[in-house]
Amino acid sequence: MTHAPTPSQTVGPFYGYALPFAGGGDIAPAGHPDTITVHGLVLDGNGAPVPDALIEIWQPAPDGSRTGRPGSLRHDPVTGRVIGRDGVGFTGFGRVPTDADGRWAVRTLPPGGVPYLSVAVFARGLLHHLYTRIYLRAADGTVPAGDPLLESLDAERRATLIATPTDRHTHRFDIHLQGAGETVFLEFT
Repeated sequence: MTHAPTPSQTVGPFYGYALPFAGGGDIAPAGHPDTITVHGLVLDGNGAPVPDALIEIWQPAPDGSRTGRPGSLRHDPVTGRVIGRDGVGFTGFGRVPTDADGRWAVRTLPPGGVPYLSVAVFARGLLHHLYTRIYLRAADGTVPAGDPLLESLDAERRATLIATPTDRHTHRFDIHLQGAGETVFLEFT
C-alpha cells in the first residue's frame, strides 16, 4: 500500500526561542567605514505588521567572494550558549527577528558581484519559508541594469524588490507577504 504525501504543517512559531542569536543583524565588522543599514517592516496581507517573523540575509563580500568567514554562531566555551559574532569577521550571513512593530534591521557591507542581498522570510502561517531579494540602488541612485530577474518583471512588480535609500548608508525595504504591493517571491525547485 502506498500513501499519498501529506502537506507540511506549521508548529510554533518558535523563532524567538531557538533561531535568533546575539549580533544576528551585525553582518559587517564593527566600525567598518562602508557599513550600510538595511531595514524595514514585514507586513501581512492587510498591511498590519508581523511581530514574530524572522529574516535571514545571505550575500557575497564586497570583493564578490561567497565563502564568508565562520563565526556567526560562536559558542561560549564554558556554558555552550550561543554568543554570536566576534565583531571582526564578515560572514555574509545574518538572521534577525522582527520586533513587536514588525521592524527588522541588519548592518552589512555592500555586496560584490551582484546588486542584491538574498533573503528568506519565516513567519506564522507560512508552511514554507519565502525567498526574495533586496536590490540596492547604485551610488548614483540608479536601479541595477542587466539583471535577468528585474528585467523579467513589469515596473510595478520590479519596484517590490528595490530598496529605497534614505541616505547614503541606509536603505529601507518593506516585505509585503500578500495583498497590494506583495513582494516578489522566488520559487526554487
